[in-house]
Amino acid sequence: MRKRYPVSISCEVLEVSASGYFTWQRHLYGNRSAPPGRHGDEALLGHMRAIHAEVKQEYGWPCMHKELLARGIRVGKERVRRLMQQHGLRARTKRKFVVTTDSKHNLPVAPRPCTAAFHP
Repeated sequence: MRKRYPVSISCEVLEVSASGYFTWQRHLYGNRSAPPGRHGDEALLGHMRAIHAEVKQEYGWPCMHKELLARGIRVGKERVRRLMQQHGLRARTKRKFVVTTDSKHNLPVAPRPCTAAFHP
C-alpha cells in the first residue's frame, strides 16, 4: 500500500497517528527477527562467515561491507564491524616478503656442472 499512497496520507484517512502506525508495524514484526528485506544478526552472520571462508579470511570489515553490498545485502558498515568483532571474524594480515638470498657475498661459488655431458 505504501507504493501507492504515502504513510502520512493513509494515516490521515484512517484517523490514526503515523507514530501509532509505526509502533504497530514494529509490534507486528516483534516475534520475527526482522521485517522483509532486512536480515537478522544470525542470517547476516551466516553470510559473513561464508564470505570469510570464501576469501580465505583476508577481508576486514570494510571489504566485508562492500562484498555484502555487492551481493545485494543492505547492511550498515558499523553493524558489520560490530558483528565481526563480537564473533571473532578477523582478517589475516599479509606477511611481509623477506629476501633470504644474499648474492653479494665474497665466498667461493661452486663451478657449474658441464651441460655437454648431459646432451649427446
